[in-house]
Amino acid sequence: MTKPLTGRVPPDAIRRTTLPRLPAEVLQRYARLDDLTGAVSDAMDNLGLFGAVPASTLAPTLPGKRIVGQAVTVRNVERGDSATRAAAGGKGRMGEHEAYNQAEPGDVVVIEGLVGISNMGGQSATVAHRAGCAGAVIDGSFRDPGASRERDFPIWARGVTPVTGKWRLETVEINGRVRIAGIAVDAGDLVVADEAGIVFVPCAQAEAVLAEAEKIDQGDTRQKADIAAGVDLATLAATRYK
Repeated sequence: MTKPLTGRVPPDAIRRTTLPRLPAEVLQRYARLDDLTGAVSDAMDNLGLFGAVPASTLAPTLPGKRIVGQAVTVRNVERGDSATRAAAGGKGRMGEHEAYNQAEPGDVVVIEGLVGISNMGGQSATVAHRAGCAGAVIDGSFRDPGASRERDFPIWARGVTPVTGKWRLETVEINGRVRIAGIAVDAGDLVVADEAGIVFVPCAQAEAVLAEAEKIDQGDTRQKADIAAGVDLATLAATRYK
């Protein structure tokens, strides 16, 4: 069912109101992978796909957190007027709340944004959390990290800033295609993230990537068991685990 719009962005800026949905079992199987982003990145390599972003580029705010969910996307651009003029006019153009409005519980907010300017503030993170979003990936900056930390709401981003985006950016597209660290991400694509980084999996390829990732993960588990059992190095080197 189509949800009532928030009015934060023009209706024609919302590219999709219905997203392709992966079966819950597929998401659960991804979540059970031991080395989540590592296994998925390797699986993507084996299938000729690429969608990995290291944590050195987009750093996690909450160590140890893992998320698996489908993307709701936001594209922000710099406003054409000055922050002083925009503030005097009193009209903000940030529209990420519409993404939360369109999201289903467990979705991940994926924002193509600006660096040094907040693309998600504390109030915004609180609303995203209330909407059931699992976390956010921001190719840009955010602010008020304490608000998201208090709610155990993980964010992967280029950094934190005190500078508001309210008078400096505008949201021009919701649930369209965004580019995150050079990778094209469509609304509905799968997002897996942990403290090593993020991997974006095209929705249409999610089940094929999962099957490959599970093989890799199972091989890693066998190798870990052999190492723990004291298997000699020559045998370990000669054994094909994955």
